[in-house]
Amino acid sequence: MSSNNSGADTAPYYIVPTCHERVGILYQDPDILLINKPAYLLSVPGRAPENKDCAITRLSLIYPDIRLVHRLDLDTSGLMVFALSQRGQSQLSRLFQLRTVKKRYQAVVQGLVEKDAGSIELPLIADWPNRPLQKVCHDTGKHALTHYQVMERDERHNRTRLALSPVTGRSHQLRIHCRELGHPIIGCDMYAPPEVEALSPRLLLHAEWLGFNHPVTGLWSEFTSPCPF
Repeated sequence: MSSNNSGADTAPYYIVPTCHERVGILYQDPDILLINKPAYLLSVPGRAPENKDCAITRLSLIYPDIRLVHRLDLDTSGLMVFALSQRGQSQLSRLFQLRTVKKRYQAVVQGLVEKDAGSIELPLIADWPNRPLQKVCHDTGKHALTHYQVMERDERHNRTRLALSPVTGRSHQLRIHCRELGHPIIGCDMYAPPEVEALSPRLLLHAEWLGFNHPVTGLWSEFTSPCPF
């Protein structure tokens, strides 16, 4: 799970438990690679030498020219796209910067969300004394926008399944925006109350869909990873 230490240089660093689940290859061509990242596998190596196991380290054994384009949180499962060529990386990075890459996540949150759809627009910034936590700050925070749509309300278990479409890509954006909506993501060890975290052994957040113009052909491409929960 995620570390909740203060981030001070003298604080003990967090050792990520071994992830035994394999990385799933969903699509590849000469320029891009789409994978399904398991929950609790780092996207890139952590600072501690014990935290070298990660998606890109595993994939580099098969694809030595693999290049990073974006990341998923340790706790989040689902779709990631990597570049396999220099032209693929430069153009994909540009598409992410321009926010033309469309993303959709599934999340299961605590409580019954009242509105069928809506948007959460709250600026976010690092909570430096409590790193790696982030926080809402209207003075110095960076713009963050998430659209949501209710997929299912489970009255029996008092929870709601949401489709989340982030326009921006701030750290922990979906977790914080759901909490600020009044419905923290179940299994979240950073922003949910302990009783909500305890409802699931994992964070119920999954990157299920990516859509973008192929970095070389320019053709619109869509990819899906079925939600595992």
